[in-house]
Amino acid sequence: METGEGEKPEWNRWTAEDVSLVAMPVFHIGGTGWALLGLYSGAKGVVAREFDPTKVLDFIEHSRITKLFMVPAAMQFVVRQPRARQVDFSRLKYMLYGASPIPAALLKECIEVFGCGFVQLYGLTETTGAIVALPPEDHVEGSDRMRSAGKALLGVELAILDPDGKRLPPGEVGEIATYSGSNMVGYWNQPEATARTIDRDGWLRTGDAGYMDKDGYVYIHDRIKDMIISGGENIYPAEVESALCDHPDVAEAAVIGVPDDTWGEAVKAIVVLRKGQQATASEIINFTRERIAGFKTPKSVDFIEALPRNASGKILRRNLRDPHWAGKDRQVN
Repeated sequence: METGEGEKPEWNRWTAEDVSLVAMPVFHIGGTGWALLGLYSGAKGVVAREFDPTKVLDFIEHSRITKLFMVPAAMQFVVRQPRARQVDFSRLKYMLYGASPIPAALLKECIEVFGCGFVQLYGLTETTGAIVALPPEDHVEGSDRMRSAGKALLGVELAILDPDGKRLPPGEVGEIATYSGSNMVGYWNQPEATARTIDRDGWLRTGDAGYMDKDGYVYIHDRIKDMIISGGENIYPAEVESALCDHPDVAEAAVIGVPDDTWGEAVKAIVVLRKGQQATASEIINFTRERIAGFKTPKSVDFIEALPRNASGKILRRNLRDPHWAGKDRQVN
């Protein structure tokens, strides 16, 4: 179990000079939570009517933004704007990001372009936002900690649990659970769903699979429900997607499990290529084989123009998965 203790880090302190940009939808905790945090801290807040990457650059430049939060998909839209490299980012102190995994290449590009401190956040709507953070000092290229979500925030307790609720030791994968005063009381008029999520001691199960190292850093594998089981082996899409996105021709990737008569499920990659690139399925499969275990390597690759996402930037895996499971009574094989 790990507890966030001590004083607030510098990136989480606000002054009267800070100007916050609320660029994410306010129906999502990444928008509402960020807006309320700035308001509570007495900082000036600039609220975008809707997300527009060109206007984000305008706000940063003309409204003297010092802090903002964006999801990785939004970061990609902004950093790929033609004039992103001409904007003055000197007032921008911190860019916070989270809500979905970020490809290492995209994070590196953003660090180079924006030139500010980066903070990765991990949390849920059920935890009223962030419970874990990876601070700027851990954003060091080549560091193992760059693969982590960070450590528990002040006042947050974390544990990794097995299916029976037993706490697992460092390095073992299980379900991430959390205890803090920011946990929800429950789902509105859904006592059974609440009971499945929060135990009698108040620990909230996040539904995310991951492990904790000996220093308290949390490493997230994936949503438990998105896990692929192939030949009895557990495969977490996020790990495969990370390997896919290391390919220089790949802009985005999603991984799903599809029915397989031999292995139960097979790993399929859905890939969006960078503009003007023409990598083949075999090239991409061979590329990932050099980076991850053979049983995790995609067995097939589909190419599409853009990944389906919801308003908060999360990939809609069900939209990708459903056509392959049509006619089956459940999406496991």
